[in-house]
Amino acid sequence: MCHLQLKTLLFVAWVLGYVAFLLATRRMWTGKYVRSPFARSLFMNMVSESETAGLETQEWYRCGLDLLGDNVKPLFVQSHLDSDTQTFLKRSVEKSGWVFTQLYHSFISTILSPIVSRTSINGFLSRGSMFVFSADQFRRLMRIDPEWRSGRLLDLGAGDGGVTEVMGAHFREVYATEVSPPMKWHLQRKKYILIGIDEWQHTEFQYDLISCLNLLDRCEDPLELLKAMRSSLVPGTGRLILAAVLPFQPYVEIGGKWQRPKQHLRVKGKTWEEQVTNLSNEVFREAGFEVEAVTRLPYLCEGDMYKDYYVLDDAVFVLKPSVE
Repeated sequence: MCHLQLKTLLFVAWVLGYVAFLLATRRMWTGKYVRSPFARSLFMNMVSESETAGLETQEWYRCGLDLLGDNVKPLFVQSHLDSDTQTFLKRSVEKSGWVFTQLYHSFISTILSPIVSRTSINGFLSRGSMFVFSADQFRRLMRIDPEWRSGRLLDLGAGDGGVTEVMGAHFREVYATEVSPPMKWHLQRKKYILIGIDEWQHTEFQYDLISCLNLLDRCEDPLELLKAMRSSLVPGTGRLILAAVLPFQPYVEIGGKWQRPKQHLRVKGKTWEEQVTNLSNEVFREAGFEVEAVTRLPYLCEGDMYKDYYVLDDAVFVLKPSVE
């Protein structure tokens, strides 16, 4: 057997072993195959968690109004689990059960993760779609009706454009930025106008709405980004819709590795309510914004073969430039 054949045989054996391991892992977490007392106990806890999922989803939207600052409290908009969110969750659960698709995704991710960013891998595989808000939640937060239309929307870090679609229905022109090549392909297929990450703030026009969704904790210079967005809004009527995962933990992905950003944005407080208050009263004011509305929403992401979906705590703000 020649050297090339041996290498090929070893690679095929490794692939088969990897697939067998993943299948065995998935089978282990079904009631039929849980035999040890410890594993069965853990499995039953997982089942009980799924049975109480309704209680969990209620917590996604809960806010202790008494814990918000006095000036922030009247700006809070109570959100709820609606039909669009339920549809996303149902689709995520269904995709998680596609065993061979999930095996393929896991294999490709393992191969590419040392050299390709997670965002690009997700874009290449058309997986990992995000859900920030539904069309109804967006309109309630913006205080607009379904027929409302405006000029230009700019979605920074638009990903695959799933959330862009929710907002884009209300605008005649939709611009988007994205650094991941596979995600850019998705945006181009949806006919959005791609603009460079160093170009959007230097155009000859301004935007009626800029969206910055879960980007503030993933950029090198968050305060500079806030100031650039402020100067790019249409004076008087322009608005910024900004989502931030709380607790605020800033990291940037460079070459598939996570590291601290150059500019550290410190957000004070331990609870969701305390950090919302600090962002509203200090961080946004320093950047020249004031809060018009804020809500609590789950930041949802499609799952994999191990978990139906992933969820983080989001604070979603509507901001308007302060009067100088």
